[in-house]
Amino acid sequence: MNWMSFDRALPIIFMALMGVSMLVYVISDGYDLGVGMLMPRATDAQKDVMVASIGPFWDANETWLVLGVGILLIAFPRAHGVVLGELYLPVAFMLIGLMLRGVAFDFRVKAKDTHKRTWDRLFFAGSTLAAVAQGWMLGRYVSGFGSGWNYPLFAAAIAVALPMAYVLMGATWLIMKTEGELQERAVRWARAAWAPMVGGMVLISMATPWISQIVRERWFALPEAIALMAIPLMTGVALFAVRGVLRSPAVRGPLCWLPFVLLIVVFVLGFLGLAYSIYPFVVIGQLTIWQAASSPEALKVILIGVCISVPAIAGYTIFSYRVFRGKTGELKYA
Repeated sequence: MNWMSFDRALPIIFMALMGVSMLVYVISDGYDLGVGMLMPRATDAQKDVMVASIGPFWDANETWLVLGVGILLIAFPRAHGVVLGELYLPVAFMLIGLMLRGVAFDFRVKAKDTHKRTWDRLFFAGSTLAAVAQGWMLGRYVSGFGSGWNYPLFAAAIAVALPMAYVLMGATWLIMKTEGELQERAVRWARAAWAPMVGGMVLISMATPWISQIVRERWFALPEAIALMAIPLMTGVALFAVRGVLRSPAVRGPLCWLPFVLLIVVFVLGFLGLAYSIYPFVVIGQLTIWQAASSPEALKVILIGVCISVPAIAGYTIFSYRVFRGKTGELKYA
């Protein structure tokens, strides 16, 4: 590969890294946001176990969000200005929600019983606010920040659907990490969240080509449309497999991990569909990755830092999940 072709490939490499970072964030922080939104449905003792199930992971999960936004800032500065300029308010609400979660998570540890429920409510509120804000941002981004009554309506639909997906992720995480009555409740929560999540996905999948001409042209052009049918078909199979496993007694035993893993497959397939829809744009219809990227010289320097930081973050993530694998026990503080 000559230097000219490497220079041309650099923005693609950084776009891929940014996309993978955001995907890992959505999956990893999605389930702990979902657990937070399920808190009001649990007893006080069960809330402690729920917090313990995400305690070793939730803060580190947000590192992937920092990485993704950092890559956007330094590798695609023009796109960074457009994206955060358009999404300034929902980004602020998301950060408020994430900070509220962090404060509530720590303060509930030291709070007296009379105040503990207040911090639990704030943990729920922060989780919900962050999830809704992320859904709104995704809706606005996918639609290319268009103007008109239909664009906010589309964003609002995703702002409702994404938290339901997080709730389902959170419930399946609890099925995998807990036992007894809490696990049984988590199975019921997952069953209840499945239909709204799938219904939202179907409606959004139908609305996205209507809201974006670029997406419509990508997905309905022949012969590409025939090959692309594999993505929705595999997504449907995975979702119905989740439903089938949730109805099986084995979900409380040897297959407790399967619904969560199947939902990861669903998110990965959704990511692949989104990546195909927007490439080669960073901002749909406005900026391609080459137009928005920093100079090749700057990207080469940044790549050195990325080659150090990304393996470190990935290694720590894998290590933490390996150390804290298995069922969650009673919440204890030193």
